[in-house]
Amino acid sequence: MSGHSKWKTIKHKKAAADAQRSKLFTKLIKEITVAARSGGGDPVHNAALRALLEKAKKLNMPQDNAMRAIKKGTGELPGVHYESHMYEGYGPAGIAVMVEVLTDNKNRAVAELRSMFTRKGGTLAENGAVSWMFERSGVITARGETDITEDALVEALLEFSIKDLSLDDGNWTVVCDPQEMEAVKSVLERVGMTIEDSEVAFLAQNATSLDENQSQLAYDFLEAVEELDDVQNVYANVE
Repeated sequence: MSGHSKWKTIKHKKAAADAQRSKLFTKLIKEITVAARSGGGDPVHNAALRALLEKAKKLNMPQDNAMRAIKKGTGELPGVHYESHMYEGYGPAGIAVMVEVLTDNKNRAVAELRSMFTRKGGTLAENGAVSWMFERSGVITARGETDITEDALVEALLEFSIKDLSLDDGNWTVVCDPQEMEAVKSVLERVGMTIEDSEVAFLAQNATSLDENQSQLAYDFLEAVEELDDVQNVYANVE
């Protein structure tokens, strides 16, 4: 499975560096609100909400912020109605891009997205133009308290549909079926690992190799798109 290596590492490092920025909190609050609206405000029975609250805790988001977001989602407090949309297109060097948007104003979101694509050397495309290159997957990042081998992990996860398993800078990344993500997390914790992050993401099935100049243009483009207020996630088929 590709599309989850260097670009993903850049995103995680950026998130860690920006953990106290209000923009990061704002995006997470939107997701919590939508998750609570669609699946209820009880994280015990809402896996998506539970994962988001875990992420909020790791980023040191004040608990009051998360609770207000949940209440806005369930209707206990008045709030903005956000809608989720997925857009597809091409970036510099022809890379395939999928952009997840969460917005209260679709027209504004599309206009800003189209403008950024144009300014940074990309082009928005029709639905279905590149989505066939990506697969919806559960992605879990975990760190072991003790050294654990790949063979040991594979054995522990034999009953699951594991698509990829890799180690980078002490963190294991496990790619699995989205429906199995919570069960896989439980097994990882049972073998002594700490869950650092988990999400449902669209991963490219094949990555595009770029030269140094193209890579810089592509990463600049992806970061600029991700900085837009209404953009929640950006997926691309770059290494």
